[in-house]
Amino acid sequence: MGTVPDRVRAACAWVAGRARSVRIDGAAIEAYALALPTADKTSEADASIYVEGDREAQAAFAICLNAINFGSGWWPTIRKRPGLSGYSTIEAGVTERFGGHGAWTVEELTRLSTAEIAAVVGQDQDHPLMGQFAASLNDVGAHLLAEHGGCFEALVNAAGDSAVELASLLAEWDAFADLSTYEGHPVPFYKRAQLAAADIDRAGAASFTDVGTLTAFADNLVPHVLRVDEVLILDPALEQAIDAGELLEHGAPEEVELRACAVHAIELLAGATDGDLSPAEIDGALWNRGRAARYKSRPRPRSRNTAY
Repeated sequence: MGTVPDRVRAACAWVAGRARSVRIDGAAIEAYALALPTADKTSEADASIYVEGDREAQAAFAICLNAINFGSGWWPTIRKRPGLSGYSTIEAGVTERFGGHGAWTVEELTRLSTAEIAAVVGQDQDHPLMGQFAASLNDVGAHLLAEHGGCFEALVNAAGDSAVELASLLAEWDAFADLSTYEGHPVPFYKRAQLAAADIDRAGAASFTDVGTLTAFADNLVPHVLRVDEVLILDPALEQAIDAGELLEHGAPEEVELRACAVHAIELLAGATDGDLSPAEIDGALWNRGRAARYKSRPRPRSRNTAY
């Protein structure tokens, strides 16, 4: 059956080979790869990772934040902090919670209410995302109690020195579910399960030996960057829908193709760097590139789901 990254990699390559609404411009790969930043610069550009506190707190932060690291289709409707994006607004609220009150205990997570998480991230409790956030964090608490003695550090220890193993453990939880279907075949992405493992490594809560084998973390921003940079070429009808701000249906063929083709394109880019950059490092570089005005000025694909 293979590891989580192996399954993601194989499924995305398969979708990319059959996609009708999205294609990768293979002729653009080599030059685009040469223009990517070095590994040192991609590390410097990584999104902030909570690093204060002990190993338990570091692991708790990475797992809790990634458990609710979804909702990009809802970002235009949430109350953002001045100068911050939707994701950064949510991240800031969780960071302040950990900095001011410490990590949630596992027992607190199991009973965390919609109103409580809404207060943490500064949103109205009746916003649809708040119930989904609460349910995801409840699930994290329940799994930790049932399987790891109520301890985040024990979960990380169960993975040994492997980010892939940690991603595989998380992928079994409802909180990190991310599996689509294409032409009747399962297409796993597991964006947040893999990203949580990478974040734990970056925070210093683990020293995984295989982070470089993770795939790209398929969301909506990285496909958008690759589209603007003309690495991904979209069917005119799909381009028109995105430019008009239409929501894409999660699991629809074109939405699966966008994510899968982005993951496969990054695999091709990593290969073109002769191993100098891993897929996760390229993903981070492109995610940060997407903050620039050139990319913000154009509508990005939006879909309301709990995957990304």
